[in-house]
Amino acid sequence: MTYHPKSEFMSVMMTRGFLADCTDYQALDEALVKGVVPAYIGFDATAKSLHVGSLIQIMMLRWLQKCGGKPIVLMGGGTTKVGDPSFRAEERPLLTSAQIDANIAGIKQAFAPYVHFGEGPNDAIMVNNAEWLDGLNYLDFLRDIGRHFSVNRMLSFESVKSRLDREQSLSFLEFNYMILQAYDFLEINRRYGCILQMGGSDQWGNIINGIDLTRRVLDHDIYGLTSPLLTTSDGKKMGKSASGAVWLNGDMLSPYEFWQFWRNTTDADVGRFLKLYTELPLADCDRLGALQGSEINAAKIILANQVTALLHGPEAATTAEATAREVFERGGVGDDLPTVTVSTEELGEGISIVQLILRAGLAGSGKDAKRLILEGGAKMNDEIVTDAGLRIGAGHLAEPLKLTVGKKRHALVVLA
Repeated sequence: MTYHPKSEFMSVMMTRGFLADCTDYQALDEALVKGVVPAYIGFDATAKSLHVGSLIQIMMLRWLQKCGGKPIVLMGGGTTKVGDPSFRAEERPLLTSAQIDANIAGIKQAFAPYVHFGEGPNDAIMVNNAEWLDGLNYLDFLRDIGRHFSVNRMLSFESVKSRLDREQSLSFLEFNYMILQAYDFLEINRRYGCILQMGGSDQWGNIINGIDLTRRVLDHDIYGLTSPLLTTSDGKKMGKSASGAVWLNGDMLSPYEFWQFWRNTTDADVGRFLKLYTELPLADCDRLGALQGSEINAAKIILANQVTALLHGPEAATTAEATAREVFERGGVGDDLPTVTVSTEELGEGISIVQLILRAGLAGSGKDAKRLILEGGAKMNDEIVTDAGLRIGAGHLAEPLKLTVGKKRHALVVLA
């Protein structure tokens, strides 16, 4: 639809590519113009860090705050015990309460660089849905909340329907997830006056459930807004690289590796990613994204620097770029490269080159590492490795050993 927003936040969402759908454009836009709008996004605690796939949602919360709204970060301490079945082929592994609490502690680190937490009207808050879900009385919940849900309608949601159409099991535990998420919206509205839930477009059905429930129980007008589910131009899901998930926490992925992920962006994605993941003016994003040939590499460095600076700080971005230049342009080893440390005891009869490539995160499996070597895609100190059975001994590690896979991915191996 063509809608010309009055509020700064809605304008940002539409012009920078964040908006997939909204339950009521005009009413939400008018609420945003009138005053501070509290809005939330939920994050389940399935790992100790979020990855790049969640960064679009974090940026939405950042823009909300910059435009005068109040971000609410909802940690799924309760819902993680169930697991979101949306568009998944199988049930998530169940985590203990201790594992979930440890994951939440790790995830909190990712938000501090993006939103300001505090007690002010525009300050962000972080809440945990375990506060209201853990103590629910099952019979009371069924009577007061469950009666508002139609099983027929729940079965019609695409996230559930696609699973059933493939004749894949959907447990009763998972089926309850959408009721619990809808209840979250009700509780956050009741406790914090929150009138907007945001999320990826795969959450549309869950968001609609929450809106319907809150209107039935509290008779409040609330809204939903979704972002597109991002894939790269070559069809890959955002958040994954050749060596695994692109984590946001620096202790799970180094700032250099994070920088390198963005530096390796496909040409066709540069302009779109600049709009979504940086705060550069739209005109600059369009100009940089339109560059051709070798000139687009300069735009990729700007993208990598901007995104890395937001998460890890300007110094980390500068250091990562300097390391990349040293490694790629001058053939040096670079002080900031991912490093694998091996002990003298490990070296015994030598450690295999395949194992080192794996430990450095340069391949996803031993099979991948062997294939890279056989295809001439692996180097040791800039020399092509031809023997997948090569074993590295103490003599190889008198100086730091540089491993290279492809043209752009490097790691160091050092002796403890």
